[in-house]
Amino acid sequence: MAALKIGIVGMGAAGRAFLPAIEKSDDFQLVAFAETNAAARAEAERETGAQGYADVGALVAHQGIDAIYIATPTEQHRPHAQAAFEAGKHVLTEKPMAVSLDDAQAMVAAAGQANRILLVGHSHSYDAPIHAMRGVIDSGRLGRVRMINTMDFTDWMFRPRRIEEFDVSLGGGVTFRQGSHQFDIIRLLGGGAVRSVRASTFDWDPRRPSIGAHTVFLTFEDGATAVAVYNGYGYFSTMELTSDVTEWGFVEPLAQRPKLKREVVSEAELAAKRSRAKTAIPAAAPYQPTFGLTVVSCERGDLRQSPGGILLYDENGREEIILATDKTPRDLVLAEFADAILGRKPPVHTGKWGLANLEICLAALESSRRGQELPLRFQEPLSAR
Repeated sequence: MAALKIGIVGMGAAGRAFLPAIEKSDDFQLVAFAETNAAARAEAERETGAQGYADVGALVAHQGIDAIYIATPTEQHRPHAQAAFEAGKHVLTEKPMAVSLDDAQAMVAAAGQANRILLVGHSHSYDAPIHAMRGVIDSGRLGRVRMINTMDFTDWMFRPRRIEEFDVSLGGGVTFRQGSHQFDIIRLLGGGAVRSVRASTFDWDPRRPSIGAHTVFLTFEDGATAVAVYNGYGYFSTMELTSDVTEWGFVEPLAQRPKLKREVVSEAELAAKRSRAKTAIPAAAPYQPTFGLTVVSCERGDLRQSPGGILLYDENGREEIILATDKTPRDLVLAEFADAILGRKPPVHTGKWGLANLEICLAALESSRRGQELPLRFQEPLSAR
């Protein structure tokens, strides 16, 4: 069967991260992309050989495109997805899928009206260790999930950023940008249906005014609980607890980590961000990706990631399950997208799944403002897929 022809909207770090996965995929062929920055567009044309366009309308009109990957800022996801659906294209969109529940619901509705697939990713729930832990849970070996604890301490707030990345109204700050990873992981491991959220968010460095840290407590319908902690201010790093393995599977001891510039956002950061986009997310790594540390406590044992795979703790002691590193998380995103389009396998990370993850992001922000636990409306169990 001929490869599905795919186009990309946005050639920043997220868009470029998918290029190696598309290149080695048997299911997809990159034929075109849209990028508003003329210099970046010309550079991407030279690198990929694909046709570059200045806007989404021209991209979706490109002859023969089957699917669109949306890698633009969050506030642009809805109009870009709607343009793609109106042109009859399947859509893969970055997380979080939108800034508001209204936008997310409109995207889900547009996909339904067009009878096209809407998938939300990449997120770290695609990481092989997370899938392996879900497999152990499904086997029943350790009984039911009772607690999930995930934490990540990074330098997110002081990496090169656009000023818009700190604007919470545009989907900026760590609860939207990084909490969306955590809540996706938690829902996949816990079975999907979260009943309520209680959270505190923090903004404590005036040089980078935005939500830079949070603690979020979630309760599932079956009584299981989860806690997500994220701190992006860059003092302590969770890598000290994960054998110095980075988010993308490389070893980076403390002495080799770049020294942070703790300064206000500047125009110079835009150039640094564009330069970093080319190499920010590697195409392959020797170890498993490690997005912080996630521990799952079941009735008869515990699970967590290791550099080689996962560690399982039960009454017999500790067992390490080694996992292959031949497929990156983005390879797995494309596999799920192709399976959904071609009818080979129902997807997990649907538009409705992304809507439920976004609901938790928004509820966490609102819970912190109100100082109270909030119920959720759009959750559904993993078993319903």
